Amino acid sequence: MERIGIIDLGSNSSRLVIVEVLDDNRFVVIDELKESVRLGQDMERDGFLKPARIAETIKTIKMFRKLCDSYQIEKIIAFATAAVRRARNQRSFLDEVVATCGIKLRVLSAEEEAHYVYQGVINSMDIPKGLILEIGGGSTKLVYYNRRNVLAHETLPFGAVTLTDLFAVEGLTPEQQTEKVEEFFTEQLSKIEWLKELDPETQFIGVGGSFRNVCRIAKMVKKYPLDTIHNYNLSAADFDNVYGLVRVLDLDKKKKIKGISSARADILPAAMAAMKSFMRYTNFENVVISGSGLREGILFNLTMPSTLEKPIADVMGHSLKTVIFKYGMNEAHVDHVVNLSVQLFKQLRVLHKFPRQYLKILRIAATLHDTGRRVKFYNHHKHSMYITMNANLYGVTHREMVLAAFVIGAHKDGEVNPQELARYRALVTEEDVDAIRKLGVILRIAESLDRSEGGVVTGVNCDVLGDSVIMKTEIMEKADATLEIHDAVAASLEFRKAFHKNLSIL
Repeated sequence: MERIGIIDLGSNSSRLVIVEVLDDNRFVVIDELKESVRLGQDMERDGFLKPARIAETIKTIKMFRKLCDSYQIEKIIAFATAAVRRARNQRSFLDEVVATCGIKLRVLSAEEEAHYVYQGVINSMDIPKGLILEIGGGSTKLVYYNRRNVLAHETLPFGAVTLTDLFAVEGLTPEQQTEKVEEFFTEQLSKIEWLKELDPETQFIGVGGSFRNVCRIAKMVKKYPLDTIHNYNLSAADFDNVYGLVRVLDLDKKKKIKGISSARADILPAAMAAMKSFMRYTNFENVVISGSGLREGILFNLTMPSTLEKPIADVMGHSLKTVIFKYGMNEAHVDHVVNLSVQLFKQLRVLHKFPRQYLKILRIAATLHDTGRRVKFYNHHKHSMYITMNANLYGVTHREMVLAAFVIGAHKDGEVNPQELARYRALVTEEDVDAIRKLGVILRIAESLDRSEGGVVTGVNCDVLGDSVIMKTEIMEKADATLEIHDAVAASLEFRKAFHKNLSIL
């Protein structure tokens, strides 16, 4: 398996991401290193990268190179964005990086930067119509798309660092400075004609470090039970609470707020002022936070060249397959358990009456139910639960992630731990508890019907007769399904508790 280093040299921070490229065009992050170098700081005065910032950047890139060498990485993709793109001393800076670090930086155009941000979002989120706002250190990108086609995009030549420098006027309070940023940003937005005619079904997607920081603070305030940031839904009210807290504090007090990166504390108010201006101007009441952006867009295009022409069709499916490949699961067995689970869900719909949304949850659970075996076989369902809640799945909401994890936990004996479930009461309803139990039993039977992992049982047909369910199995020609049926029958007690019916399997 190939390992690749991706260096993202931004106007505020620089980051190295090391990924392992799996077979079948998939990748997983195995290490990263981030430093705040503020390369774009103080550029507004004369357009030159400052010597102190250049020296710090060179030092950082050397560290990146050393870490890449420790992984024996031969392929390093390095790129620079707004600050270097606008710098009047761009050529001398690029030459110095090559001479001192042995790394050639590619300077992305504004259009390329917007393209990669879009690629990172569209291949990791299941949102049909979206408006992406990415606030970088030196520029701000807006990308409007519908049904996986970009309709319009705009790059504004200022970001969190440049806005902070621009309005750091002596004598103004922190609150007054954010008011100036809001006023300025709104004026710039008013010049974008297509922004005035958005489809009402469009969802607002926030990308970048500032959005992630706001998300962390909001989650801490609400005592949110999941660590995952990708696909987090931040309401306008929760945003306003955080903004109201951050914008009035001096720098020392901002640095003490949990969730704020110390390297971003001074520029976060300006970034949030831009966010506030944007939400007020567009009337969005919610923002979905994306953990994927520029770097991920480059990685998707690199490892899956087909995404250059067409985004991933099944975002969730691709993400799930990446996880089972990473954990060395038997893909044929996984697919068969998913198939049998879907058949049972449909065959038993007359009993459970669940809407289609629960079928998606069952698919996730059926795909990941065995991943915990790589940790330890005994009680592997508990390890599989943990992996499911922490796998940063794409195309999956946080609620779906939690419910799928609990279905995996329940598939061993049909039981749901009420104390453990109580931690997720913000995401799980009372009706979901019944669904978890029943879907867990369905998964248990589906797994049993492929106990030998040979695909012996090819299908099921269920008849509901009075107080009984007769489950007839379809078996491969000349195959012996004794093991599978015996193992599935062992779930009869859990089936009766969940569905209030006796189960017979033929």
